Amino acid sequence: IYIYIYKNYCNQKKGKYIADFFLFSYFCTPFLKINLMYAIVEIAGQQFKVEKDQQIYVHRLDAEQGSKVSFDKVLLLDDNGKVDIGLPSVKGMSVTAKVMEHLKGDKVIVFKKKRRKGYKVKNGHRQYLTKIEIEKIGKASSTKKAVSEEKPAAAKKPAAAKKPAAAKKSVAKK
Repeated sequence: IYIYIYKNYCNQKKGKYIADFFLFSYFCTPFLKINLMYAIVEIAGQQFKVEKDQQIYVHRLDAEQGSKVSFDKVLLLDDNGKVDIGLPSVKGMSVTAKVMEHLKGDKVIVFKKKRRKGYKVKNGHRQYLTKIEIEKIGKASSTKKAVSEEKPAAAKKPAAAKKPAAAKKSVAKK
């Protein structure tokens, strides 16, 4: 955008292009700014800076492909210059995302060696990832419970009554 406007602005001037460009961009930037909203969110133990319609790769989530997930742990929210910092998270805010696909990352080779000892170990690793697309940054919906990253504890079933162990008879040695 700057270069196109700059060329139209400087058609008559043939010198000091760089200075004119910096002055133009300095004074016209506030008018060309688009309303941006971003948030810093904790997803699967990692922090991400996310914007609407952004696609990111995160550690594998327990969600079906095509389903929507919501993250309540919003650490910081910037709404067009108005910054809300959470202690530790911003209350009432959430980030909603759609699960695009589940995949595996690139192979990482782990090679260990100790020189002059004949010790060599080579291992490979591929991380399981989930590709998500951010759909909404805003207030948490009260009707739908957000998916939390921690798995809820399974309800314990009462243990079946065990029979008491039979008493062992000791035999005296002669």
